[in-house]
Amino acid sequence: MTEADVPTAERISDDAFFALDTANQLPSAPAPRRRSPEHRAAWTARTRGFLGSDPGGSWVAERDGEVVGFATGFRREEVWCLATFAVRPGLQGAGIGAQVLDAAAAYGDHLPRGMLAASVDPRALRRYHQAGFRLHPQLTLRGAVDRSALPAASDVRDGGPGDLAWMDELDRALRGGPHGPDHERLLAAGRLVVTVDRSGYAYTNGAVLALLAARDEDVARTLLGACLADAGERYEVPHVTSANYWAVEVALAARMDVVAQGFLGLRGMAPPAPYVHHGALL
Repeated sequence: MTEADVPTAERISDDAFFALDTANQLPSAPAPRRRSPEHRAAWTARTRGFLGSDPGGSWVAERDGEVVGFATGFRREEVWCLATFAVRPGLQGAGIGAQVLDAAAAYGDHLPRGMLAASVDPRALRRYHQAGFRLHPQLTLRGAVDRSALPAASDVRDGGPGDLAWMDELDRALRGGPHGPDHERLLAAGRLVVTVDRSGYAYTNGAVLALLAARDEDVARTLLGACLADAGERYEVPHVTSANYWAVEVALAARMDVVAQGFLGLRGMAPPAPYVHHGALL
């Protein structure tokens, strides 16, 4: 992938995921929507960032000189992550996805661990399984928040650049690699909340939990409670695996809804916990 390919990749991604979400919409879920201009800009900036930090990790597939599929991946010490993978609607099932995914995955073949966030697309799930990834079902927690049931959050504060070093150490312990340059992208998308004793952190924008990492479940509950206390009318916590049932307990106590949605694909590792991963930055 080159910088010139990024706008086309973004359109393919938006088309593919909108079609998938429309075909698999749950009765309780909001109606699928196209990306907003702000979301498109953030997606484009993030992908260009991958080209800078991991120039060998992102690939496109062409047909008749036109980009028809792509995969973006990156390495963070001992873990390889697949950020995004999509094929133009109408061309799935023709072998394009398998080729471009293989090219991106080769960038992390030598690493002991791998992570990816998967949709419910059965074709993609088969490819991930064939690539050696074990698929762990995920829950999404969403709805209006009953703040009367939230745990106390007196030991948290706003974080900043001075916290990134210990946050990266926590990430190494939980998933095998730091977020490093990805913290800049996470900070741009919302607020960083950290515990006073440097035992956990979370990124939130008041509507969605982007990422949460903690030393233990008590710390994780405190951080999630702080995010929910600062929530708007509704809040969403995506990407919750069964290893992180503490998040389900907090959400149910706050009278939020629980729905099954997507998978976490892992190679060479168990589901990180206490940890709620980001959809693209893992």
